[in-house]
Amino acid sequence: MGASRSHASRSVRIGLLQSAAVADPEQNLQRTLHAAEQAARQGAQILCTQELFRSLYFCQCECHDFFQLAEPIPGPSTRAFQQLARRRKVVIIASLFERRAPGLYHNTAVVIDADGALLGLYRKMHIPDDPLYYEKFYFTPGDLGFRTWQTRYARIGVLICWDQWYPEAARLTALQGAEVLFYPTAIGWHPKEKAEHGRAQHDAWEVIQRSHAIANGCYVAAVNRVGHERLPQAPGDGIEFWGQSFVASPFGELLAKAPSDREQILLADLDLEELDRARTHWPFLRDRRIDAYQGVTQRWMDPSV
Repeated sequence: MGASRSHASRSVRIGLLQSAAVADPEQNLQRTLHAAEQAARQGAQILCTQELFRSLYFCQCECHDFFQLAEPIPGPSTRAFQQLARRRKVVIIASLFERRAPGLYHNTAVVIDADGALLGLYRKMHIPDDPLYYEKFYFTPGDLGFRTWQTRYARIGVLICWDQWYPEAARLTALQGAEVLFYPTAIGWHPKEKAEHGRAQHDAWEVIQRSHAIANGCYVAAVNRVGHERLPQAPGDGIEFWGQSFVASPFGELLAKAPSDREQILLADLDLEELDRARTHWPFLRDRRIDAYQGVTQRWMDPSV
């Protein structure tokens, strides 16, 4: 008789907090804390905010005044979420504008366990510089590498927005045992481009992240902001954030998806035993040729050499 494997059932309910931001940081904080409370009441055990939830997306222009939005970690937002985590026994991922030292700032996510302990930080590694996404002006690239944390409910990894386009980031995080990859995000359309390019842009964003779930045999949870934000200091017509936060299974299936035009607490129940089934049936990790990947650490491999 063949040997059989027996696993205790492991599942977790996650909650993604898709919201529209306003100009007042304190109001954004309180609204996000309220949404987190609501998600916890609905049984969510791991909660994740959208990218830079405390403010409007200020990277639409290069303005020194916006450095005043940054805060230390630990700081007031971290402490507020730690109190909530401890009271509600939930894990929280919160995306913050970190003031590390005078003149040194990061786009950072804090990971807080269900007892309120600050487990650690992830600092955004890939920093974009595109029209209305002038993040290199504000953020120093992350120096903590790709990380995972064993929380009360699951081992999780966190990456931030522009990181989501890089398979290397997802792979290196998954190889550290991440069962769920969380992507706090702020991405949307330039209104003038939406009619021509909008659908293709959104589809590419969703497909690349679903592919990370498939290639690594893990869950992916992307939480985006929603609403049209236009800063008086910025050129153009602002950004129409497309929402549509989603959760994908290890087979790339969409388990839950939020709308494009309103706030939502997006809940999804994840069967963590699915990772073993996915990786057994599609053994991509088993068949990796780690002896042949040296070139991936080079900027470019000149085919003429």
